[in-house]
Amino acid sequence: MLTVRFTFSRIAIGFLLGLLFGAIFALIAGRFKTFEILLWPYMVTVKSIPVASFVVIALIWFSSSNLSSLISFLMVLPIVYTNLLEGIKSVDRKMLQMADVFKMPFGRRVRFIWLPSVKPFLLSAVRIALGLAWKSGVAAELIGIPEGSVGEELYYSKLYLDTESLFAWTVVIVVISVAFEKLTLYLVKKAFERTERV
Repeated sequence: MLTVRFTFSRIAIGFLLGLLFGAIFALIAGRFKTFEILLWPYMVTVKSIPVASFVVIALIWFSSSNLSSLISFLMVLPIVYTNLLEGIKSVDRKMLQMADVFKMPFGRRVRFIWLPSVKPFLLSAVRIALGLAWKSGVAAELIGIPEGSVGEELYYSKLYLDTESLFAWTVVIVVISVAFEKLTLYLVKKAFERTERV
């Protein structure tokens, strides 16, 4: 149980930080074109470099105990950023012009114009990013072998050719990943429904 908690907490932290910073960067890039241009090469680089390369480089500067958080964050960030930026760009400009004409308050613009446009892009980003966060996070642990992690258990299962343990830990990873995805999507949808009712 402690092993699962160790891995879950670190991957969850990495995912949530990636979601937060991806959303912030997308909002800034949607407002300022210069920021989008400056950020583009970094996002392309992060998306292109293999997870194993990131892990090896990260191990030079960071301890293995927080490695899965960092790698999950790096994998989630460009997905959330790219999807949300597309959602922001897809907002109907005629609706925004109409809001300007009728001097619609900022809060109502966010509620009735921005959020409905961004919602499907955010849900898509969350679905993709969650799976990738778990895959990359566990892969990082498998390479870095932090003590008390699921990655460590997988490594020793492979090392000692313990096929039963290998399959058992794989099932655990899949179950937790699916449960976390369902819970996160439920909370995001509930947050949108709450703003629509207010």
